[in-house]
Amino acid sequence: MNETNWDPSQPIVSIQDVHKSFGELEVLRGVSFDVMKGEVVCIIGPSGSGKSTLIRCVNALNTIDRGSIRVEGQEVHDPNLDKLELRRKVGMVFQQYNLFPHKTALENVMMAPVLVLREPKGRVEERARALIRKVRLEGKEASYPGELSGGQQQRVAIARSLAMRPDVMLFDEITAALDPETVKEVLVTIRELAEEGMTCILVTHEMGFARELANQIYFTDRGVIVEHGPPATFFTEAKDPRTREFLSQIL
Repeated sequence: MNETNWDPSQPIVSIQDVHKSFGELEVLRGVSFDVMKGEVVCIIGPSGSGKSTLIRCVNALNTIDRGSIRVEGQEVHDPNLDKLELRRKVGMVFQQYNLFPHKTALENVMMAPVLVLREPKGRVEERARALIRKVRLEGKEASYPGELSGGQQQRVAIARSLAMRPDVMLFDEITAALDPETVKEVLVTIRELAEEGMTCILVTHEMGFARELANQIYFTDRGVIVEHGPPATFFTEAKDPRTREFLSQIL
Protein backbone atom coordinates (compact mmCIF):
# COMPACT_ATOMS: atom_id res chain seq x y z
CA MET A 1 0.00 0.00 0.00
CA ASN A 2 1.24 3.49 -0.72
CA GLU A 3 2.35 5.62 2.20
CA THR A 4 -0.47 7.79 3.49
CA ASN A 5 -0.87 10.41 6.16
CA TRP A 6 -3.40 8.26 7.96
CA ASP A 7 -4.10 9.44 11.50
CA PRO A 8 -4.70 6.52 13.92
CA SER A 9 -7.46 8.56 15.55
CA GLN A 10 -9.38 8.19 12.27
CA PRO A 11 -11.10 4.94 11.16
CA ILE A 12 -8.68 2.23 10.10
CA VAL A 13 -11.39 0.98 7.70
CA SER A 14 -13.96 3.37 6.25
CA ILE A 15 -16.77 2.03 4.04
CA GLN A 16 -18.91 4.70 2.41
CA ASP A 17 -21.99 4.22 0.17
CA VAL A 18 -20.72 0.97 -1.34
CA HIS A 19 -22.75 -0.56 -4.16
CA LYS A 20 -22.08 -3.89 -5.85
CA SER A 21 -24.05 -5.89 -8.40
CA PHE A 22 -23.45 -9.23 -10.06
CA GLY A 23 -25.24 -8.84 -13.38
CA GLU A 24 -28.84 -7.91 -12.58
CA LEU A 25 -28.50 -8.89 -8.90
CA GLU A 26 -27.84 -5.90 -6.67
CA VAL A 27 -25.97 -7.36 -3.69
CA LEU A 28 -24.85 -4.20 -1.86
CA ARG A 29 -27.06 -1.12 -1.95
CA GLY A 30 -25.28 1.74 -0.25
CA VAL A 31 -23.46 0.24 2.73
CA SER A 32 -21.57 2.63 5.04
CA PHE A 33 -19.75 2.18 8.33
CA ASP A 34 -16.39 2.86 9.98
CA VAL A 35 -14.10 0.61 12.00
CA MET A 36 -11.63 2.09 14.46
CA LYS A 37 -8.23 0.55 15.15
CA GLY A 38 -8.55 -2.30 17.64
CA GLU A 39 -12.30 -2.68 17.24
CA VAL A 40 -14.12 -5.95 16.65
CA VAL A 41 -17.07 -5.62 14.28
CA CYS A 42 -19.48 -8.50 13.64
CA ILE A 43 -21.69 -8.54 10.55
CA ILE A 44 -24.75 -10.77 10.84
CA GLY A 45 -27.76 -11.44 8.67
CA PRO A 46 -29.55 -14.04 6.58
CA SER A 47 -27.86 -15.89 3.74
CA GLY A 48 -27.65 -13.78 0.60
CA SER A 49 -27.75 -10.47 2.44
CA GLY A 50 -24.36 -9.33 1.10
CA LYS A 51 -22.19 -9.99 4.16
CA SER A 52 -19.44 -12.03 2.50
CA THR A 53 -19.44 -9.85 -0.61
CA LEU A 54 -18.89 -6.80 1.57
CA ILE A 55 -15.80 -8.05 3.37
CA ARG A 56 -14.37 -9.44 0.13
CA CYS A 57 -14.61 -5.88 -1.19
CA VAL A 58 -12.51 -4.63 1.74
CA ASN A 59 -9.39 -6.40 0.44
CA ALA A 60 -10.35 -5.99 -3.23
CA LEU A 61 -11.20 -9.63 -3.91
CA ASN A 62 -14.43 -8.14 -5.26
CA THR A 63 -14.54 -4.82 -7.06
CA ILE A 64 -17.22 -2.26 -6.22
CA ASP A 65 -19.51 -0.44 -8.64
CA ARG A 66 -19.49 2.80 -6.70
CA GLY A 67 -18.68 4.18 -3.30
CA SER A 68 -15.44 4.17 -1.34
CA ILE A 69 -13.51 1.75 0.87
CA ARG A 70 -10.42 3.13 2.57
CA VAL A 71 -7.92 1.22 4.70
CA GLU A 72 -5.53 3.41 6.69
CA GLY A 73 -6.60 6.31 4.50
CA GLN A 74 -5.80 4.54 1.22
CA GLU A 75 -8.58 3.98 -1.32
CA VAL A 76 -8.77 0.20 -1.78
CA HIS A 77 -10.23 0.42 -5.26
CA ASP A 78 -7.70 2.91 -6.61
CA PRO A 79 -6.49 1.29 -9.86
CA ASN A 80 -2.92 2.27 -8.97
CA LEU A 81 -3.03 0.49 -5.61
CA ASP A 82 -0.59 -2.38 -5.12
CA LYS A 83 -2.96 -5.25 -4.29
CA LEU A 84 -0.20 -7.37 -2.77
CA GLU A 85 0.63 -4.58 -0.35
CA LEU A 86 -3.08 -4.21 0.47
CA ARG A 87 -3.34 -7.91 1.30
CA ARG A 88 -0.33 -7.66 3.53
CA LYS A 89 -2.20 -5.00 5.49
CA VAL A 90 -5.56 -6.79 5.38
CA GLY A 91 -5.51 -10.51 6.17
CA MET A 92 -8.46 -12.75 5.38
CA VAL A 93 -9.56 -16.18 6.56
CA PHE A 94 -12.26 -18.00 4.62
CA GLN A 95 -14.90 -20.60 5.46
CA GLN A 96 -12.90 -23.14 3.46
CA TYR A 97 -9.36 -23.37 4.77
CA ASN A 98 -7.67 -23.25 1.33
CA LEU A 99 -4.48 -24.84 2.64
CA PHE A 100 -2.06 -26.42 0.19
CA PRO A 101 -2.55 -30.16 0.77
CA HIS A 102 0.99 -31.08 -0.30
CA LYS A 103 2.57 -28.63 2.16
CA THR A 104 2.97 -29.13 5.91
CA ALA A 105 1.35 -26.78 8.40
CA LEU A 106 4.65 -24.96 8.84
CA GLU A 107 5.19 -24.67 5.08
CA ASN A 108 1.67 -23.32 4.59
CA VAL A 109 2.29 -20.59 7.16
CA MET A 110 5.68 -19.69 5.65
CA MET A 111 4.73 -19.56 1.97
CA ALA A 112 3.41 -16.03 1.53
CA PRO A 113 6.12 -14.14 3.48
CA VAL A 114 8.84 -16.08 1.63
CA LEU A 115 7.35 -16.07 -1.87
CA VAL A 116 5.42 -12.78 -1.84
CA LEU A 117 7.33 -10.57 0.59
CA ARG A 118 10.72 -12.17 -0.23
CA GLU A 119 11.63 -12.30 3.45
CA PRO A 120 14.57 -14.45 4.56
CA LYS A 121 13.45 -18.02 5.08
CA GLY A 122 15.12 -18.38 8.49
CA ARG A 123 13.39 -15.32 9.91
CA VAL A 124 10.03 -16.40 8.47
CA GLU A 125 10.36 -19.92 9.90
CA GLU A 126 11.01 -18.51 13.36
CA ARG A 127 7.90 -16.33 13.10
CA ALA A 128 5.82 -19.19 11.65
CA ARG A 129 6.74 -21.52 14.50
CA ALA A 130 5.77 -18.82 17.00
CA LEU A 131 2.42 -18.37 15.24
CA ILE A 132 1.74 -22.10 15.28
CA ARG A 133 2.35 -22.04 19.02
CA LYS A 134 0.08 -19.00 19.26
CA VAL A 135 -2.83 -20.92 17.72
CA ARG A 136 -2.07 -23.86 20.05
CA LEU A 137 -0.84 -26.30 17.40
CA GLU A 138 2.68 -26.86 18.69
CA GLY A 139 3.78 -30.33 17.59
CA LYS A 140 1.73 -30.16 14.36
CA GLU A 141 4.33 -28.24 12.34
CA ALA A 142 5.17 -31.26 10.16
CA SER A 143 1.56 -32.42 9.76
CA TYR A 144 -0.17 -32.15 6.39
CA PRO A 145 -3.68 -30.67 6.18
CA GLY A 146 -5.19 -34.11 5.59
CA GLU A 147 -3.81 -35.19 8.96
CA LEU A 148 -5.48 -32.32 10.82
CA SER A 149 -9.06 -31.82 11.98
CA GLY A 150 -11.15 -29.05 10.46
CA GLY A 151 -10.61 -26.84 13.48
CA GLN A 152 -6.87 -27.42 13.35
CA GLN A 153 -6.77 -26.61 9.64
CA GLN A 154 -8.68 -23.40 10.26
CA ARG A 155 -6.19 -22.39 12.95
CA VAL A 156 -3.34 -23.04 10.50
CA ALA A 157 -5.19 -20.76 8.06
CA ILE A 158 -5.37 -18.05 10.75
CA ALA A 159 -1.64 -18.43 11.47
CA ARG A 160 -0.92 -18.24 7.74
CA SER A 161 -2.78 -14.94 7.47
CA LEU A 162 -1.07 -13.56 10.58
CA ALA A 163 2.33 -14.42 9.07
CA MET A 164 1.90 -11.42 6.78
CA ARG A 165 1.64 -9.21 9.89
CA PRO A 166 -1.64 -7.54 8.87
CA ASP A 167 -3.21 -4.54 10.59
CA VAL A 168 -6.77 -5.76 9.95
CA MET A 169 -8.16 -9.30 9.92
CA LEU A 170 -11.28 -10.33 8.00
CA PHE A 171 -13.07 -13.56 8.94
CA ASP A 172 -15.74 -14.91 6.58
CA GLU A 173 -17.96 -17.38 8.45
CA ILE A 174 -14.86 -19.34 9.40
CA THR A 175 -16.72 -21.72 11.73
CA ALA A 176 -19.55 -22.54 9.31
CA ALA A 177 -17.87 -25.69 7.93
CA LEU A 178 -16.77 -26.98 11.35
CA ASP A 179 -18.48 -29.46 13.63
CA PRO A 180 -19.63 -28.01 16.97
CA GLU A 181 -16.78 -29.58 18.93
CA THR A 182 -14.12 -27.73 16.93
CA VAL A 183 -15.87 -24.36 16.70
CA LYS A 184 -14.77 -23.36 20.21
CA GLU A 185 -11.05 -23.81 19.58
CA VAL A 186 -11.21 -21.48 16.58
CA LEU A 187 -13.26 -18.86 18.44
CA VAL A 188 -10.76 -18.93 21.33
CA THR A 189 -8.02 -18.07 18.83
CA ILE A 190 -9.98 -15.09 17.49
CA ARG A 191 -10.81 -13.94 21.02
CA GLU A 192 -7.11 -13.89 21.89
CA LEU A 193 -6.31 -11.86 18.76
CA ALA A 194 -9.01 -9.34 19.64
CA GLU A 195 -7.79 -9.07 23.23
CA GLU A 196 -4.30 -8.30 21.88
CA GLY A 197 -5.74 -5.35 19.94
CA MET A 198 -6.09 -6.77 16.42
CA THR A 199 -8.76 -4.99 14.37
CA CYS A 200 -11.24 -7.70 13.32
CA ILE A 201 -14.23 -7.71 10.99
CA LEU A 202 -16.20 -10.95 11.18
CA VAL A 203 -19.11 -12.34 9.23
CA THR A 204 -20.54 -14.83 11.68
CA HIS A 205 -23.57 -16.83 12.79
CA GLU A 206 -22.08 -17.30 16.26
CA MET A 207 -24.35 -14.95 18.20
CA GLY A 208 -22.94 -15.78 21.62
CA PHE A 209 -19.47 -15.00 20.36
CA ALA A 210 -20.66 -11.74 18.78
CA ARG A 211 -22.41 -10.73 21.98
CA GLU A 212 -19.28 -11.37 24.04
CA LEU A 213 -16.59 -9.93 21.77
CA ALA A 214 -17.95 -7.33 19.35
CA ASN A 215 -17.74 -3.59 19.84
CA GLN A 216 -20.40 -3.12 17.16
CA ILE A 217 -22.83 -5.47 15.45
CA TYR A 218 -24.24 -4.72 12.00
CA PHE A 219 -27.35 -6.53 10.78
CA THR A 220 -27.60 -6.68 6.99
CA ASP A 221 -30.54 -7.70 4.84
CA ARG A 222 -31.03 -7.39 1.08
CA GLY A 223 -27.79 -5.46 0.68
CA VAL A 224 -28.34 -2.74 3.25
CA ILE A 225 -27.49 -2.26 6.92
CA VAL A 226 -30.84 -2.46 8.66
CA GLU A 227 -29.63 -1.75 12.18
CA HIS A 228 -26.46 -1.62 14.21
CA GLY A 229 -25.33 -1.09 17.76
CA PRO A 230 -23.22 -2.42 20.61
CA PRO A 231 -24.14 -5.94 21.75
CA ALA A 232 -25.49 -4.71 25.09
CA THR A 233 -28.39 -2.98 23.34
CA PHE A 234 -28.49 -4.66 19.93
CA PHE A 235 -29.72 -8.03 21.19
CA THR A 236 -32.21 -6.69 23.73
CA GLU A 237 -33.45 -3.40 22.28
CA ALA A 238 -33.53 -3.94 18.49
CA LYS A 239 -35.91 -1.42 16.96
CA ASP A 240 -36.39 -2.58 13.38
CA PRO A 241 -39.02 -5.32 12.90
CA ARG A 242 -36.74 -7.17 10.45
CA THR A 243 -33.95 -7.25 13.03
CA ARG A 244 -36.30 -8.51 15.75
CA GLU A 245 -37.63 -11.21 13.42
CA PHE A 246 -34.12 -12.39 12.55
CA LEU A 247 -33.00 -12.46 16.17
CA SER A 248 -36.12 -14.35 17.23
CA GLN A 249 -35.21 -17.12 14.79
CA ILE A 250 -31.61 -17.58 15.89
CA LEU A 251 -31.54 -16.79 19.61
